[in-house]
Amino acid sequence: MIITIKNDDGEIAYDVNKINSEEAKRGATVTISKVGNLSTIIEALQFASDAHRGNLENLLKEAPEAVVTNEDSESVEDVEVVEEEESVDKS
Repeated sequence: MIITIKNDDGEIAYDVNKINSEEAKRGATVTISKVGNLSTIIEALQFASDAHRGNLENLLKEAPEAVVTNEDSESVEDVEVVEEEESVDKS
């Protein structure tokens, strides 16, 4: 199994099948599987988060009474700013 690791130094390809130690080969295979599963979960969570953000935005657009003006926002002590983050592929 050939995998490619991308980092700040560039890309390096590795052939896991060429690892001499069976224990190290098994460990690499398990870790690759875990990373793949986590990447799938991260993608699913990002999709769900984007959907909920969209739903929240639509809900708030339909409630003009909830809009806070600049004068009102200065008097608010606890404000949570919700910002969209860019998806980063760490493959």
